[in-house]
Order: sequence, then structure tokens, then C-alpha cells
Amino acid sequence: MVEDDEGHARLIEKNIRRAGVNNEIRHFTDGTSALRYLLEAPEGPSHNGPALVLLDLNLPDMSGTDILTRMKDSTGPLRRTPVVVLTTTDDKIEIQRCYDLGANVYITKPVNYESFAQAIRQLGLFLSVIQLPDPLGDGH
Repeated sequence: MVEDDEGHARLIEKNIRRAGVNNEIRHFTDGTSALRYLLEAPEGPSHNGPALVLLDLNLPDMSGTDILTRMKDSTGPLRRTPVVVLTTTDDKIEIQRCYDLGANVYITKPVNYESFAQAIRQLGLFLSVIQLPDPLGDGH
């Protein structure tokens, strides 16, 4: 999860857990540390297999679209890593741009707390049933 707003991050994690998703969640508050983990960390998805990235577009040090571009331009398993953009931006051009760059899902964060919590619970249910790609790409 790449989310600089601590309140949003807590709400996202709490409601994903409520939906029954128990996978480890690593939280990054800026793009630099998130990219370092995604691209370089031995335990990260570039070297160690499947992940799913929840990505805010409005980060303090770079745009989420920069992260998306770097992920999808990489070689190896990170290119196939599913990305869910979860942001306050509902600009149609930005939505189209994210899909063009390889985002799998684009969700606009509702302003209302309860609507936001409900949207994340629904996302958690979605995450609990999706299939992730084989990180090695060899079908095993």
C-alpha cells in the first residue's frame, strides 16, 4: 500500500481485514521507499513473487503515475503485478492515463467516511477472490 495519509491507510487496512483478507500489508508513505521495495528489495515482488499494489496518486515526493510507469516498464514479474489505484482524483483524463499505463483497477476515494469504509470493504471482498499472475511467467 502506497498511501501518505495515515488515516486513510488505517481505514484501508482495517476494512480490507474486515473483508477477510489476511495477507501481509506493507505500508509506504512515499514513492521513493515504495519503489525501492518494489524494484530492489530481496523480499519484494521483483525478486520474490506475487504482490498487489494499492496506489495513491498524490504522494509527497512523486506522482503515483510515476510509480505505475516504473512498475509496468520493468522487466520480470513486477510488470505483471496488479495495481489498484485508490485516490481522491476523479478526473477522467487521469483515470484514462492510469489505465493506459497498466493500472488494473481505478477507485476514487469517497469523501464521506462511511462511504469510504464501505468502498474499501468491497475492495477487500474483490481482493479475496482475484487470481494473481504467476510471478515467473512459466505457469508453475
